Amino acid sequence: MNQNAALPVVVIGAGPIGLAAAASLEAYGVDFLVVEAGEDAGTAVSEWGHVRLFSPWSELVDPRARAVLESTGWTAPDADAYPTGADWVVDYLRPLAAALGRVAYGHRVTAVTRSGRDLLIDADRESAPFVVHAETADGARRILARAVIDASGTWHGTNPLGSDGVSATGEQGLGDLISYRIPDLDDPATRARYAGKHVAVAGTGASAKSALVGLHGLADTGTTVTWLIRRGSVAPAFGGEDADELAQRGALGSNARRAVEAGAVETVTGFHTVAVSAGEDGTLRLESADGRTVDGVDEVVALTGFRADPSLLAEVRTDLDPVLGAPRDLAMHIDPRFHSCGTVQPHGVDLLSHPEADLFIVGMKSYGRATSFLAMTGFEQTRSVAAHLAGDHAAAAAVELTLPETGVCGGAGDFGAVASDGGGCCAPAEPEVLTIGRFS
Repeated sequence: MNQNAALPVVVIGAGPIGLAAAASLEAYGVDFLVVEAGEDAGTAVSEWGHVRLFSPWSELVDPRARAVLESTGWTAPDADAYPTGADWVVDYLRPLAAALGRVAYGHRVTAVTRSGRDLLIDADRESAPFVVHAETADGARRILARAVIDASGTWHGTNPLGSDGVSATGEQGLGDLISYRIPDLDDPATRARYAGKHVAVAGTGASAKSALVGLHGLADTGTTVTWLIRRGSVAPAFGGEDADELAQRGALGSNARRAVEAGAVETVTGFHTVAVSAGEDGTLRLESADGRTVDGVDEVVALTGFRADPSLLAEVRTDLDPVLGAPRDLAMHIDPRFHSCGTVQPHGVDLLSHPEADLFIVGMKSYGRATSFLAMTGFEQTRSVAAHLAGDHAAAAAVELTLPETGVCGGAGDFGAVASDGGGCCAPAEPEVLTIGRFS
């Protein structure tokens, strides 16, 4: 590593966790470069900017990032307020990126490799620098790095409508009528798209419930909603409600319950979509594996979760769990079949390491298909990784983080279960939609 000491640590992604990694590296005096595919910080977050997070500002600002920002005269938002994604970008992520200064925008990373070595080459592997391959407006760029922190997230890895883990028959050809994002119903064009329509919502996580409640608000325009649920019962989808320490998410579950109990939303349980087809009248038919159908659907909002894309790291040596796609040592501690957000073990560099030395996956991507990620988790991950790269191994190992309980846990692997103690604490969708912050 001595010959690579002068090289920067390359952080992939200028989102909340990538910039937290940069702030922690800055605090340790470790040289870094953040590469971001978009043209500004928080590009992915901006795409769900209309959604309000379940975390207050007090849990959405990394402590090292706060120090960087306060040195510029930044005024922190109200700690108890709940920002939208757009607020998070404008009031935090963009100022932080500007203060850090070492962010290369318009760099779409296509691969991470070891210089001159593919997967098969052992000789002097750890002494060879990493190469981050990126496409830019000026052509391909090779960036040498002493270490790589992949914080590229899962926003572009939406799960399909099809219940087999791949697109249902006909799904890909009907993209104009199927959305994989929470609709922004404050946008006039989007509102008009769903007004007076029969909309099928697939998924039971926070993203799906957000869409469900929002679309129910269009009932006065004639909008009707069918909620497609893979489980045998709708009850687990409501989450912890009053038992959820994430009060805003608990309230969302209660709002969804009220909509269903009022008869405003038709629920179809045990529905595993295998095919989608368009009729002569232009409406859609959705078919379940058991032969049942839902007909006359004008629009589908499929919010069935996210998955990590491992292709960037195909030529470096990772050790990923075959089920979750998370680092193998971490997977057992975050599996939504057994853990809620509050029962996830605090973790750092020890559980994030791979056979490829000094390669780390952090943030949403580190959780693979698990749904219990919180922003606070990512902040602690990056602090530990930065300490390790700075040689402060005692600090890297001293991981302490208390996470909020959600009142639900387990059951995600129970095919067709009628009931369980819960549905996996943050099960999306899962942005999680996104599972950034407390917004799953």
